[in-house]
Amino acid sequence: MSKIVNGASLKPRSGAPPKQIILLLHGFGSSGTDMIGLAPHWQDALPDALFLAPHAPQRCGMIGPGYQWWDLSGFSPSALAAGAASAAPAIDALIDRKLKQYGLTEADLALVGFSQGTMMALHVGLRRPRPVAAIVGYSGMLTATPKLAHNDFPKPPVLLVHGTADPVVPIAALHSAEGELRRLGVPVTVQSHGLAHSVDPDGLKLGQDFLVEAFAHCS
Repeated sequence: MSKIVNGASLKPRSGAPPKQIILLLHGFGSSGTDMIGLAPHWQDALPDALFLAPHAPQRCGMIGPGYQWWDLSGFSPSALAAGAASAAPAIDALIDRKLKQYGLTEADLALVGFSQGTMMALHVGLRRPRPVAAIVGYSGMLTATPKLAHNDFPKPPVLLVHGTADPVVPIAALHSAEGELRRLGVPVTVQSHGLAHSVDPDGLKLGQDFLVEAFAHCS
């Protein structure tokens, strides 16, 4: 198993020990250094949160110096499912390590992803031993759900935000994910607006409000 040993982080603005952990999972060819840029927008509303933005364990061979959770050489459902499954153990190990380090539980953890990171946030967040506080996914898709239908699995609240003009991950992926999550009994909120493959201020505000409410509900 590849181990996550690097990335970017932002300590709680309150200066106190973390009461929550928000794990930020970047997209294909990006890095934790890029993804940590979301954190300053949320610190005022979540002053006791530790933001962790790891680099994926694999260097990206296709797009510059960035990282990948797995090689996106195939886009069939089976290839995406296998890729997400292969990357999940490294993220789970990081989560286990950080929850133990700070004396927290899944109820104090939220997963936030962008694009390929959204695939990972959903894959990992729906398979933890206990429900995480929330999953927020931007411009991504849902992979590998058939096995979930046959198991009793955690059903944390999910927010999915997607641009209707996304040329990388089509908006159809949002509708597919929403339908599948609802079928599985996962509470899901979706929002789409005229945006390409990115996150805008409206999406950031939606994510912030969703996280604040989710942590309040779990406390």
